[in-house]
Amino acid sequence: MSAKYEIVENGVKEKILSGVYPIGEKLPTETELMKAFNVSRYTIRRAIGDLENEDFVYRIQGGGMYVNDWQTAHAKGKNSNRMIGVIATHIANYIFPSIVSGADQIISDNGYSILLANTHNDPKLERRSLTTMLQSDVAGLIIEPTQSTLPTTNRDLYEKIGEMGLPVVFINATYDMPDLHAPSVTTDDKGALERLTNYLIEQGHERILGVFQVDDMQGVNRMNGYIKAYQEHASIALKSNIIMYQSMDSTKQVLTKVEHEIQSKNRPTAIVCYNDQLAIRVIDMVKSMNLSIPDDISITGFDDYNVVRYINPAITTMVHEKERMGHDAAQLLVNLIAKKPVKSILYEPEMVVRDSVKKIN
Repeated sequence: MSAKYEIVENGVKEKILSGVYPIGEKLPTETELMKAFNVSRYTIRRAIGDLENEDFVYRIQGGGMYVNDWQTAHAKGKNSNRMIGVIATHIANYIFPSIVSGADQIISDNGYSILLANTHNDPKLERRSLTTMLQSDVAGLIIEPTQSTLPTTNRDLYEKIGEMGLPVVFINATYDMPDLHAPSVTTDDKGALERLTNYLIEQGHERILGVFQVDDMQGVNRMNGYIKAYQEHASIALKSNIIMYQSMDSTKQVLTKVEHEIQSKNRPTAIVCYNDQLAIRVIDMVKSMNLSIPDDISITGFDDYNVVRYINPAITTMVHEKERMGHDAAQLLVNLIAKKPVKSILYEPEMVVRDSVKKIN
């Protein structure tokens, strides 16, 4: 748990970094800060003292506290700064270690090191991560947007990043911020799911259940690809069905809804899952219902997670480039830092057909 002076220090610093307190502006008085943070005068003075040492504020004797030109002060040491910030929604599991591994190859080869941050797809944690990166004077940022289908509550920090000219590369999704001039490395999720759904329809499946996470752009694009496939097969469109969920929803809640659909009179013959991680959980649940895969229900995933080829049955899926994505994003960022021209990258995923889909008549 943070000490009281650290809470004050971080709170004031965040407002400075985001421009709420602009450079040269007078800060609230000690008394006003004491009231705002409900702390003692000593705590305020300890926090402001630390901010002075970090060149964020300065005092005028008898005149109060002011926001220092921290960008210029910090820029003096930037020639020696060799740190790249990587902000992802779930850094420690699933496909992200491979993305980080790919990025690290390029970053380390160019003499930089990585500073990692994990948002857990929470805008508040993204804000904290961005603030930490700015405090650390990183040379550039690789960012996976948090809840990318929703308007970001951190636009002020991104605007500050744009004003600073700090190079940024987005991965997996982007924010609608043209003024940031940030290239991206993404996947054609819509086209991939359209092809995957059409493959199931070609195998004789008409009642296909789609299960998609809809607070990130990947999930919405995948859902739109599923819908597009049914638009191309309008005669069976009425047999389609979709379950939508958000990242904060528990997997148990999602599986309960899937189970309800399986127990219905017209149960699906196939289930298209948002990703392989969900597909694995759905397979376990279907087996617990004494149903067979793919004889009773076919199941597909997305990402070609390294374990899906080894489970029984091996899962039909779409490839996510993972390590290549990290490699390409890092190369784009290094080029941006060197002020070289760059272009966004869009991957066309390959479909990997395995044993989890059955052809039916």
